[in-house]
Amino acid sequence: MHVLLVEDDEPVAESLRRGLRRYGFEVDWVTTGAAALAHSDPYDVVLLDLGLPDTDGLDVCRALRERGDVPIIVISARSDETDRVVGLELGADDYVSKPFGVREVIARIRAVMRRVRRGTADEGTTGGADRYGPRLTVDRKAARVHVDGAEIALAPKEYDLLSFLTEEPGALMSREQIMEAVWDANWFGPTKTLDVHVAALRRKFAGVVAIEAVRGVGFRLEIVGGAAPTGPSGPTGPVGPGDATGPVGPGDATGPVGLGGSVGLSGPVGPVGPAS
Repeated sequence: MHVLLVEDDEPVAESLRRGLRRYGFEVDWVTTGAAALAHSDPYDVVLLDLGLPDTDGLDVCRALRERGDVPIIVISARSDETDRVVGLELGADDYVSKPFGVREVIARIRAVMRRVRRGTADEGTTGGADRYGPRLTVDRKAARVHVDGAEIALAPKEYDLLSFLTEEPGALMSREQIMEAVWDANWFGPTKTLDVHVAALRRKFAGVVAIEAVRGVGFRLEIVGGAAPTGPSGPTGPVGPGDATGPVGPGDATGPVGLGGSVGLSGPVGPVGPAS
């Protein structure tokens, strides 16, 4: 996913850019409103500061909205309710007040993009379900998944994991990222539970999606095309030796992720310990 970051404060921008890149986002950074409006490369979402040196960020927000429907998230030190209301009325899709954490910004981006994809799906399909390839649909409103029109029975965490991984097909998600999103940011149980759930999804969606394990990092989900399988899917049984990836070794944990502190700090952000 490509992000246009419009921020004149270098420490804030650098910290935010590093955090976004760790999570697989591509970031173009500009420091003025004029540069944002002149930016010609494609982008999927805009992170817009209001306190720009050459113009008011609200004017930039208005101009960007007049050009199209690209999602705009305002990131600003202006926390007054009036500024929030004006920003949203001028076309911003969300508003985040400084100081903030990178995880919060990423969560806001994903929430906005889900709404955008859901709106697009509503225009082209019935029921508001998101379609992935010719066979898989995920209805996030009803928390139901269908393959070739038939509903697939999933345990709650199996659904949550599939829903998260299909938000960005092809994107590499770290173990830490998945555990925080699907289980809990303060999860202290074994991360082996992630391998068990991945194995279950591989069995239930064989030939529909492929979940690749990237050693030392995490998992990547790809949509698979092709004809429907000839036999029915069997029930979810105990995980066999070939179903899950190997034991989590020292090299499987993700590296330090700068998510613990506020973005407004110019110093390095402390690491988040791996889930035990």
